[in-house]
Amino acid sequence: MNVQTAYNSWSDTYDTVPNKTRDLEAVAIRQLLADIPLGNVIELGCGTGKNTEWLAAKATQVTAVDFSAEMLARAQAKLAGGSVRFRQADITQPWSWTRQPADVVACSLMLEHIEDLGFVFGQGHAALKPNGFFYLGELHPFKQYLGSKARFETGTGVVELPCFTHHVSDYLAAARQHGFRCVELREWFDDDDKTTVPRILGLLFQKQL
Repeated sequence: MNVQTAYNSWSDTYDTVPNKTRDLEAVAIRQLLADIPLGNVIELGCGTGKNTEWLAAKATQVTAVDFSAEMLARAQAKLAGGSVRFRQADITQPWSWTRQPADVVACSLMLEHIEDLGFVFGQGHAALKPNGFFYLGELHPFKQYLGSKARFETGTGVVELPCFTHHVSDYLAAARQHGFRCVELREWFDDDDKTTVPRILGLLFQKQL
């Protein structure tokens, strides 16, 4: 099952079934962007709007992007009549849907499905204002090394989504190559237990002039 089809199917239960990765990444984005003036935001991988509501409450404008029409429909139902502009798009293709330079690009739990990090960083750099910020919140590669990946249960079994493992150094190298500097790198652990493997990797980059 390809990524788009899988997320269309997953949308039925995404908000209701316990999901530690989803919930901990929501903590990560709120902490890393807490003191950043959001202004105009591009949100990549908005899904059912788990972070969109928080971003919209702080930002002037949010462009919420997802590959899945069903995920987008659920997000739109939550935020009808607000300041959020929704777009169904494949971020591995040129970002023709951007209207004006953004202050922040936020990307949550989707780069594990993208093979070419460089393209996304390149498009993100072009979409941002000078000194704009690029937030990434992803399943930690340490978890991936142990076999964790995006998956969900259906009535007929477990669906595992196509995923790529990106090492921490891969994110840093792609960012540097495309004109970003790393402002902050943080890790989040289940139950804040730092004797265990971290679940979420959070990275905050800033566009260089």
